[in-house]
Amino acid sequence: MKKSVFYHAGCPVCVSAEHDIVQLIGTENVEIIHLGNDRNKIAEAENAGVKSVPALVTPNGNVLHINFGASMDDVKK
Repeated sequence: MKKSVFYHAGCPVCVSAEHDIVQLIGTENVEIIHLGNDRNKIAEAENAGVKSVPALVTPNGNVLHINFGASMDDVKK
């Protein structure tokens, strides 16, 4: 099974959501990408449809925007 991808920027909202996602679906089912540390993944996130973080991209391509930590424009700064 393909993994979900969880994108975040390291803010408290994002870190809290990351912990919840990992508890819900397990580390083996999700790839965690911290866009503040891995800036070369920003375009990948945008191409997947991520408009703000934290966001979870499901294996079938649905983007689940969770709460609102930062817009992608803020992440790019």
